[in-house]
Amino acid sequence: MALLPEARMVLDVSGTWKLFVVTGYEPRDWPVHSFGRITPVPDVPQRVAALAALGYAVRDGIEWKWDATTAPRRRLFAKIPVRPLAAPATVPPAGGAA
Repeated sequence: MALLPEARMVLDVSGTWKLFVVTGYEPRDWPVHSFGRITPVPDVPQRVAALAALGYAVRDGIEWKWDATTAPRRRLFAKIPVRPLAAPATVPPAGGAA
């Protein structure tokens, strides 16, 4: 069983690469990023940047794995376990009460 959340990059039915994060909730709630192209395939730094924009990071020491669906029309996809980014630290405003 896959660790959740898990990022997956697929060639969408529109013909462009999309990256989404499977969170275990309804698919309509999954964070998604469209690369808006079919070629070239988004490289690892582009995928990492897209994940960061969605609020996620790759789990340490894990690499992307390519797989394919088993349906009559096989579809290639890449997957990797991810983790939510830490919440940004808040800095108190300057000039507060002494």
